[in-house]
Amino acid sequence: MTPEPPLVRRARPRRYLMCRPTWFDVRYAINPWMDPRQPVDVVRACAQWEALRALYLDLGHTVELIDPLPGLPDMVFAANGGLVVDGRALGVRFRHPQRRGEEAPYLRRLATLAVRGVHRPNFVNEGEGDLLPVGSTILAGTGFRSEPAAHAEASRVLGCPVRTLTLVDPRFYHLDTALCVLDDDLIAYLPEAFDAPSRALLESLFPSAITVVQREAAAFALNAVSDGRHVIMPAGAEGFAAALRERGFAPIEIEFDELRRGGGGIKCATLEIRRPGRMD
Repeated sequence: MTPEPPLVRRARPRRYLMCRPTWFDVRYAINPWMDPRQPVDVVRACAQWEALRALYLDLGHTVELIDPLPGLPDMVFAANGGLVVDGRALGVRFRHPQRRGEEAPYLRRLATLAVRGVHRPNFVNEGEGDLLPVGSTILAGTGFRSEPAAHAEASRVLGCPVRTLTLVDPRFYHLDTALCVLDDDLIAYLPEAFDAPSRALLESLFPSAITVVQREAAAFALNAVSDGRHVIMPAGAEGFAAALRERGFAPIEIEFDELRRGGGGIKCATLEIRRPGRMD
């Protein structure tokens, strides 16, 4: 019997928004990864961030920038700055007061990038940290940060269905730390990060999903970015990388551990600006 040819994945050009970690620091603790007693190497954080930005450009993607502002050390985590679907942006409202100063700068910047306008939200949502488009649907996390009411608001503003998932492990406080969107109909996730109804929902929606072990998820393996072929992920998650290759993806592993001191990774540093006519 002739073996089936390997699946060939196709990358699509993406447009990303990023913020240089010029003022990155850990001055407070609003997630289990943050320890203000441990020093932060800003030079190293900037070097790793610059390498990620250069990689996106080398892969043919567009990178837009937002100016970092003093006093906002978490502004580097651009994914939390909003959600852009089909050219329309939903702004953010942060759970913790330490990050609320980021709301207005991101809203202003998104107004220049989202051609169909920006909506200022009424309920707490933390952007692509908890709202992840998959095909024509948005998977929406709650449990630690974003409010369930924000899910209905996102559906109304962006005009697409939203499926709620409840997170139960405080280490995976945002959805994008426990789940990675790989393509229109494929995800990877850590089952233990979700309650039983959410696990059942994910199993029904994505029966072919890749599951990741806790050890690799705790190294932020799922906080990765896929362009449909290339999956940019932190170095050291051998099991996840092997599973990606088996599915026809090309994992690209990079060092990105300094920003983990703030509870973020590659995806946290990357907000996708989806143009009209595209959910992904």
